[in-house]
Amino acid sequence: MANHKSALKRIRTNEKRRVLNRYQHKTTRNAIKALRIATDKTDATSKLSSVISMIDKLAKKNIIHDNKASNLKSKLTKLVSKL
Repeated sequence: MANHKSALKRIRTNEKRRVLNRYQHKTTRNAIKALRIATDKTDATSKLSSVISMIDKLAKKNIIHDNKASNLKSKLTKLVSKL
């Protein structure tokens, strides 16, 4: 167990951030799945912009790597353009 007040606070803040990061990451993954199963081009195009925004936010906060974000955006854009 931590002996310093600052270490105790760090434990609390890390836990809060971990929970928030997991929530945001899972929400983004669900949005990506919804985009992948979309069959209507106009619906998929509107979803694409919001999903790309979510992916960029995750990459900015270092929840996912920048290259993974780029690969995801590229693949999803290709998928929507094929519809």
